[in-house]
Amino acid sequence: MTIDDLRRFGADTDEGIRRCMGNEGFYLRLVKMMPNDQNFAILFDSIEKGDLDTAFEAAHALKGALGNLSITSLLDPVLKITDLLRSRTRMDYSDLVSEIRKKHHELAELCGS
Repeated sequence: MTIDDLRRFGADTDEGIRRCMGNEGFYLRLVKMMPNDQNFAILFDSIEKGDLDTAFEAAHALKGALGNLSITSLLDPVLKITDLLRSRTRMDYSDLVSEIRKKHHELAELCGS
């Protein structure tokens, strides 16, 4: 995985590297850890079970991590679901979950996970 790969994926790598004190290697190491973040599984499982409180906690944690790394193509749907879950909106989350799953899978492939 390269910075160019991440840019094509939709990450604001300049901002992400800036947040990592200008250390590109450190930034890449952190990005490579994201696909294994257990909050993805917790989010998907909690939504399926209708546990909106736990789903919100997982989504909020993902929002912070993805935001700090400026992985915007995955951050955008996570922001949407986080806002809905914050107010415990009872609705069909399947479209947002599907979008997050798709982008999560793409990131995992990019990272070699």
